[in-house]
Amino acid sequence: METVLYITAHPRDDEQSYSMTVGKEFMQAYRLAHPQDEVVHLDLYRMNIPQLDADILNGWDKLKSGTSFEQLTLAEQTKIGRINELVDQFVAADKYIFVNPIWNYSYPPVMKAYLDTICITGKTFKYHPDGSRSGLLGDKKAVHIQASGSVLSPGSNTINEGFEMGHRHLKVIMDFVGLTDFQSIFVEGIAEYPNQAPQFKEKAIRQAHQIAENF
Repeated sequence: METVLYITAHPRDDEQSYSMTVGKEFMQAYRLAHPQDEVVHLDLYRMNIPQLDADILNGWDKLKSGTSFEQLTLAEQTKIGRINELVDQFVAADKYIFVNPIWNYSYPPVMKAYLDTICITGKTFKYHPDGSRSGLLGDKKAVHIQASGSVLSPGSNTINEGFEMGHRHLKVIMDFVGLTDFQSIFVEGIAEYPNQAPQFKEKAIRQAHQIAENF
Protein backbone atom coordinates (compact mmCIF):
# COMPACT_ATOMS: atom_id res chain seq x y z
CA MET A 1 0.00 0.00 0.00
CA GLU A 2 1.21 3.47 -0.87
CA THR A 3 0.12 6.85 0.47
CA VAL A 4 -1.01 9.54 -1.96
CA LEU A 5 -1.38 13.21 -1.11
CA TYR A 6 -4.07 14.88 -3.21
CA ILE A 7 -3.15 18.54 -2.77
CA THR A 8 -5.68 21.09 -4.03
CA ALA A 9 -5.32 24.86 -4.07
CA HIS A 10 -8.69 26.11 -5.25
CA PRO A 11 -11.49 27.71 -3.20
CA ARG A 12 -14.15 26.17 -5.47
CA ASP A 13 -15.18 22.58 -6.10
CA ASP A 14 -15.22 20.40 -9.20
CA GLU A 15 -18.60 21.79 -10.32
CA GLN A 16 -17.11 25.29 -10.72
CA SER A 17 -13.45 24.65 -11.48
CA TYR A 18 -11.79 23.07 -14.50
CA SER A 19 -8.69 22.06 -12.56
CA MET A 20 -10.76 20.49 -9.79
CA THR A 21 -12.92 18.66 -12.35
CA VAL A 22 -9.86 17.08 -13.96
CA GLY A 23 -8.39 16.40 -10.51
CA LYS A 24 -11.55 14.55 -9.48
CA GLU A 25 -11.46 12.48 -12.67
CA PHE A 26 -7.81 11.67 -12.06
CA MET A 27 -8.48 10.47 -8.53
CA GLN A 28 -11.47 8.37 -9.57
CA ALA A 29 -9.35 6.60 -12.18
CA TYR A 30 -6.47 6.27 -9.73
CA ARG A 31 -8.62 4.65 -7.05
CA LEU A 32 -9.96 2.13 -9.57
CA ALA A 33 -6.44 1.22 -10.69
CA HIS A 34 -4.90 1.27 -7.20
CA PRO A 35 -7.66 0.36 -4.71
CA GLN A 36 -5.15 -0.66 -2.06
CA ASP A 37 -3.57 2.79 -1.75
CA GLU A 38 -4.47 5.41 0.85
CA VAL A 39 -5.46 8.81 -0.53
CA VAL A 40 -5.25 11.85 1.75
CA HIS A 41 -6.90 15.03 0.46
CA LEU A 42 -5.17 18.22 1.52
CA ASP A 43 -7.53 21.11 0.75
CA LEU A 44 -5.08 23.95 1.28
CA TYR A 45 -7.84 26.53 1.62
CA ARG A 46 -9.22 24.67 4.63
CA MET A 47 -5.93 23.99 6.38
CA ASN A 48 -3.73 25.76 8.87
CA ILE A 49 -0.65 26.57 6.79
CA PRO A 50 1.79 28.96 8.50
CA GLN A 51 3.34 31.64 6.33
CA LEU A 52 7.02 32.24 6.90
CA ASP A 53 7.11 35.21 9.26
CA ALA A 54 9.21 36.71 12.06
CA ASP A 55 8.05 34.11 14.60
CA ILE A 56 9.20 31.23 12.41
CA LEU A 57 12.47 32.81 11.32
CA ASN A 58 13.33 33.86 14.87
CA GLY A 59 12.40 30.43 16.19
CA TRP A 60 14.58 28.67 13.65
CA ASP A 61 17.50 30.94 14.53
CA LYS A 62 17.07 30.10 18.21
CA LEU A 63 16.99 26.37 17.50
CA LYS A 64 20.17 26.63 15.43
CA SER A 65 21.91 28.42 18.30
CA GLY A 66 21.09 25.61 20.75
CA THR A 67 17.82 26.80 22.28
CA SER A 68 15.45 23.92 22.99
CA PHE A 69 12.02 23.79 21.36
CA GLU A 70 10.38 24.16 24.78
CA GLN A 71 12.17 27.49 25.31
CA LEU A 72 10.65 29.07 22.22
CA THR A 73 7.75 31.47 22.55
CA LEU A 74 4.25 30.00 22.24
CA ALA A 75 3.84 31.54 18.78
CA GLU A 76 7.17 30.13 17.65
CA GLN A 77 6.36 26.68 18.99
CA THR A 78 2.89 26.65 17.42
CA LYS A 79 3.99 27.72 13.94
CA ILE A 80 7.19 25.68 13.76
CA GLY A 81 5.41 22.67 15.20
CA ARG A 82 2.78 22.92 12.48
CA ILE A 83 5.44 23.18 9.76
CA ASN A 84 7.10 20.06 11.17
CA GLU A 85 3.76 18.22 10.95
CA LEU A 86 3.27 19.23 7.31
CA VAL A 87 6.76 18.36 6.12
CA ASP A 88 6.70 15.02 7.97
CA GLN A 89 3.39 14.19 6.30
CA PHE A 90 4.84 15.10 2.92
CA VAL A 91 7.98 13.01 3.43
CA ALA A 92 5.96 10.01 4.60
CA ALA A 93 3.85 9.97 1.41
CA ASP A 94 4.82 8.15 -1.77
CA LYS A 95 3.00 10.11 -4.46
CA TYR A 96 1.64 13.63 -4.89
CA ILE A 97 -1.07 15.17 -7.06
CA PHE A 98 -1.06 18.97 -7.12
CA VAL A 99 -4.16 20.75 -8.46
CA ASN A 100 -4.50 24.49 -8.99
CA PRO A 101 -5.73 27.27 -11.26
CA ILE A 102 -3.50 29.95 -12.71
CA TRP A 103 -4.28 33.41 -11.38
CA ASN A 104 -2.29 36.30 -12.79
CA TYR A 105 0.27 33.90 -14.26
CA SER A 106 0.90 31.98 -11.03
CA TYR A 107 -0.92 29.71 -8.61
CA PRO A 108 -2.89 30.89 -5.54
CA PRO A 109 -0.72 32.15 -2.64
CA VAL A 110 -1.80 29.25 -0.44
CA MET A 111 0.14 26.88 -2.71
CA LYS A 112 3.35 28.87 -2.27
CA ALA A 113 2.79 28.92 1.50
CA TYR A 114 2.41 25.15 1.50
CA LEU A 115 5.54 24.60 -0.59
CA ASP A 116 7.48 26.75 1.85
CA THR A 117 6.56 24.32 4.63
CA ILE A 118 7.94 21.29 2.79
CA CYS A 119 11.31 22.73 1.76
CA ILE A 120 13.07 21.94 5.03
CA THR A 121 16.74 21.04 5.25
CA GLY A 122 17.34 17.58 6.63
CA LYS A 123 13.79 16.54 5.70
CA THR A 124 13.41 17.06 1.94
CA PHE A 125 16.91 18.23 0.99
CA LYS A 126 20.36 18.43 2.55
CA TYR A 127 23.56 20.42 2.24
CA HIS A 128 26.94 18.76 1.67
CA PRO A 129 30.30 19.87 3.16
CA ASP A 130 31.34 21.41 -0.16
CA GLY A 131 28.28 23.69 -0.12
CA SER A 132 26.28 21.77 -2.71
CA ARG A 133 22.85 20.38 -1.93
CA SER A 134 20.72 17.45 -3.00
CA GLY A 135 17.09 16.44 -2.69
CA LEU A 136 16.01 13.53 -0.54
CA LEU A 137 12.78 12.44 -2.27
CA GLY A 138 14.16 10.83 -5.41
CA ASP A 139 12.07 7.67 -5.13
CA LYS A 140 8.74 9.49 -5.22
CA LYS A 141 6.57 10.82 -8.04
CA ALA A 142 4.12 13.67 -8.69
CA VAL A 143 1.51 14.90 -11.14
CA HIS A 144 0.56 18.55 -11.61
CA ILE A 145 -2.94 19.43 -12.86
CA GLN A 146 -3.28 23.10 -13.77
CA ALA A 147 -6.00 25.13 -15.48
CA SER A 148 -5.57 28.51 -17.12
CA GLY A 149 -7.65 30.87 -19.22
CA SER A 150 -4.83 31.32 -21.73
CA VAL A 151 -2.50 28.78 -23.32
CA LEU A 152 0.62 28.97 -21.15
CA SER A 153 2.19 25.52 -20.97
CA PRO A 154 5.87 24.95 -21.77
CA GLY A 155 6.36 24.29 -25.47
CA SER A 156 3.04 25.84 -26.50
CA ASN A 157 4.87 28.56 -28.47
CA THR A 158 2.29 31.19 -27.61
CA ILE A 159 2.83 34.83 -26.76
CA ASN A 160 2.04 34.05 -23.10
CA GLU A 161 4.23 30.97 -22.68
CA GLY A 162 7.10 32.70 -20.87
CA PHE A 163 4.72 34.42 -18.44
CA GLU A 164 3.59 31.24 -16.69
CA MET A 165 5.04 30.91 -13.17
CA GLY A 166 2.92 28.19 -11.54
CA HIS A 167 4.03 24.97 -13.18
CA ARG A 168 7.56 26.26 -13.75
CA HIS A 169 7.98 27.10 -10.07
CA LEU A 170 6.51 23.79 -8.91
CA LYS A 171 8.90 21.93 -11.20
CA VAL A 172 11.83 23.81 -9.67
CA ILE A 173 10.64 22.83 -6.18
CA MET A 174 10.22 19.19 -7.18
CA ASP A 175 13.73 19.19 -8.65
CA PHE A 176 14.98 20.87 -5.47
CA VAL A 177 13.66 18.07 -3.25
CA GLY A 178 14.99 15.44 -5.66
CA LEU A 179 11.71 14.36 -7.23
CA THR A 180 12.32 13.83 -10.95
CA ASP A 181 9.26 11.74 -11.91
CA PHE A 182 7.02 14.76 -12.49
CA GLN A 183 4.16 14.72 -15.00
CA SER A 184 1.75 17.47 -15.98
CA ILE A 185 -1.81 17.86 -17.21
CA PHE A 186 -2.84 21.28 -18.51
CA VAL A 187 -6.42 22.47 -19.01
CA GLU A 188 -5.75 25.71 -20.83
CA GLY A 189 -7.22 28.21 -23.26
CA ILE A 190 -10.59 28.14 -21.52
CA ALA A 191 -11.14 31.91 -21.62
CA GLU A 192 -9.08 32.53 -24.74
CA TYR A 193 -11.08 30.03 -26.80
CA PRO A 194 -14.40 29.65 -24.94
CA ASN A 195 -16.10 27.78 -27.78
CA GLN A 196 -13.50 25.03 -27.46
CA ALA A 197 -13.53 24.86 -23.65
CA PRO A 198 -15.52 21.57 -23.52
CA GLN A 199 -13.05 19.91 -25.88
CA PHE A 200 -10.09 21.18 -23.87
CA LYS A 201 -11.61 19.76 -20.71
CA GLU A 202 -12.35 16.38 -22.26
CA LYS A 203 -8.83 16.15 -23.66
CA ALA A 204 -7.39 16.82 -20.20
CA ILE A 205 -9.73 14.25 -18.63
CA ARG A 206 -8.61 11.59 -21.11
CA GLN A 207 -4.99 12.40 -20.31
CA ALA A 208 -5.76 12.27 -16.57
CA HIS A 209 -7.32 8.80 -16.90
CA GLN A 210 -4.34 7.52 -18.86
CA ILE A 211 -1.74 8.84 -16.45
CA ALA A 212 -3.71 7.78 -13.35
CA GLU A 213 -3.83 4.15 -14.41
CA ASN A 214 -0.04 3.87 -14.49
CA PHE A 215 0.86 6.41 -11.79
